[in-house]
Amino acid sequence: MSLLMTDDVFKQLRDFIYEKSGIFIPDNKKYFLENRLGKRLQEKNLKGYEDYLYILKYGSDKNELNTMFNLVTTNETFFFREPQQFNVFAGELFNRVVAENAKTGRRDIKIWSAACSTGEEPYTIAMILMEKPEAAAIRKEIYASDISDSVLNSAKAGIYGSYAIRNVPDTYLKKYFINTNQQYSISSAVKSLTKFMKINLIDDRDVRAVRGVDVIFCRNVLIYFDDKAKQKAVANLYDSLRPNGYLFVGTSESLHNVTRAFRPVVINKVIIYQKV
Repeated sequence: MSLLMTDDVFKQLRDFIYEKSGIFIPDNKKYFLENRLGKRLQEKNLKGYEDYLYILKYGSDKNELNTMFNLVTTNETFFFREPQQFNVFAGELFNRVVAENAKTGRRDIKIWSAACSTGEEPYTIAMILMEKPEAAAIRKEIYASDISDSVLNSAKAGIYGSYAIRNVPDTYLKKYFINTNQQYSISSAVKSLTKFMKINLIDDRDVRAVRGVDVIFCRNVLIYFDDKAKQKAVANLYDSLRPNGYLFVGTSESLHNVTRAFRPVVINKVIIYQKV
């Protein structure tokens, strides 16, 4: 029997999730929380959502908060998603960053995948850099973060099914993956470039762990935030970028009504936001 959530508990639970993560669940999405959390209530033998809210707020098991985040966040991703952005990154943007860094004597590039989910995005970035001969002589640092422990553990394991790798070019597939019965394991060389971290994008202290970044990928994340949380997250990302650093958001997203702290730059019809 499926449990029903009262409007009052929905509002309390929705506000709690928003306060802790910045994820905003609209008034008309009560069914979404019921669907995502209903099975968890049954697993814990709870009588209703009110009991679950109490456990989240006052329970001694702090891992339950992580479990809840895992249930309410959508982690649909794959390698080489929105490839036109990766093409721009690998081409003109990479050259701009390296040239800019060389002026101050830096021979490195630092990139942050700011909502990395199960790791496809940062590993795509790592492979792209490994394929660039001109990147061989510079130090490459890739940070990858998410709010969910379970997706970070999956990312660190680096094992993917056929859906996730369907856009990976054959040359990359042969070079950087081990295929075992249609389970594709990412190579240790790619893993070694990537440092995974648990970061809540609206938490100042969390985000402070990443500084002096050249390029941030924060794609298809801000759509889950309301305007206030978007502004908070983008301000935190701004602080993590070096002067004149670059921010990618999803191709269907825009910072137009969020902030004026970035200047839109168009390269090959792709919009990137540059720190002013």
